[in-house]
Amino acid sequence: MHFSLLADGVLLVHGLFILFAVAGGALVWHWPRLAWLHLPAVLWAAWIAWTGGECPLTPLENELRFAAGQAGYSGGFIDHYLLGAIYPEGLTRVAQIASGSFVAVLNLAVYVLLLRRRQRVRHI
Repeated sequence: MHFSLLADGVLLVHGLFILFAVAGGALVWHWPRLAWLHLPAVLWAAWIAWTGGECPLTPLENELRFAAGQAGYSGGFIDHYLLGAIYPEGLTRVAQIASGSFVAVLNLAVYVLLLRRRQRVRHI
């Protein structure tokens, strides 16, 4: 039972990390110092997507599920939990690269707007 709760905790942390990497720029807009955590998260998420790597949280969750007597899953977090909703036919390398690029470009735009806003405030 404890391993199952730990696996669920890893799943929650993994999901929150992805959400933070994708949409954390909105938090940085209000709390600029959060950029010190957000920028590395964006870089990690984009790098994992671009290289086709596997986040270490995926095998950790699987090991905890196996220890709890549950079935793990093959593929990554996105494959298992989000693939059906986002990519019904399967996650291709092109789709992975596109998702990494989306995260990078979206957050680059947020940071450019944030820097412009800060420059305007300094000139006033």
